[in-house]
Amino acid sequence: MPKYLIEREIPGAGQLTPAQLQGISQTSCGVLSKMGPQIQWLQSYVTGDKIYCVYIAPNEAAVREHASKGGFPANRVSQVTTMIDPTTAE
Repeated sequence: MPKYLIEREIPGAGQLTPAQLQGISQTSCGVLSKMGPQIQWLQSYVTGDKIYCVYIAPNEAAVREHASKGGFPANRVSQVTTMIDPTTAE
């Protein structure tokens, strides 16, 4: 199943409180449970004004559908083609 990196522009994302992040996470999980197991949220990284999310999904349309149903921006959706890490250098 393809993996996607979603860039969400959310001004002030880095200042969201734990309660706000919990609420966003609960909304996301609720939408995912209704969409079924074909789309999965792996993790997200919160920065100053953006949240970067990693999802497994059958296609980009499913990622965008999740964003639409959850009320989240999906400013850029990129399919991950390869992963590298320090062991790639060996």
